[in-house]
Amino acid sequence: MRDISLHILDLAQNSVAAQAKRVGIYLEMDKTRDILTLVIDDDGRGMSREFAQKVLSPFTTTRTTRKVGLGLPMMLERARAAEGDLTIESEPGKGTRVVITMRLSHIDRPPLGDLDGTLLTLILMAGDDLNYTVRFTGIGDPFELDTSQVRAVLDGVPLSDPDAIAWLKEALAEAAAPYLAIDSQATDLIREDNT
Repeated sequence: MRDISLHILDLAQNSVAAQAKRVGIYLEMDKTRDILTLVIDDDGRGMSREFAQKVLSPFTTTRTTRKVGLGLPMMLERARAAEGDLTIESEPGKGTRVVITMRLSHIDRPPLGDLDGTLLTLILMAGDDLNYTVRFTGIGDPFELDTSQVRAVLDGVPLSDPDAIAWLKEALAEAAAPYLAIDSQATDLIREDNT
């Protein structure tokens, strides 16, 4: 997984597999402190403290289709390579919170990737029983999109309606644009420093 957006996809899929009804995806860029923070928070079935520590090993997974789980261990490695970390807070029956930090300007920080496209895909695949809250902070005005509120405004029109999709796509692209611009600037600066 080269991009942070792919890690978001993987972590959100873990939340869905844990039978979450609500998933929060929170991205903060703090240019002053040079920190990128990503939080994935859900109300799924959660894990014991012991299992939460074990999932950072590639040889621990709840999947029955394969015997390795690479998403969290790879994300931990990427975070540490960029002078950051990954922590997991979880409690059985109450959900899981994964917090990832990285130095924003670090040469080994993965790019954001297709952030708005990934979030749109997750929202459209969610179905009516799963709500996402997406929040971007730190650059410009804060942005928050809560699919339960969007559904209430749509008053029975599904999120998969072409007009709803077009609105979601535009809202997410507009909200992600300043973060992707900072991401691109950081990448350009890193390239300049290493040429």
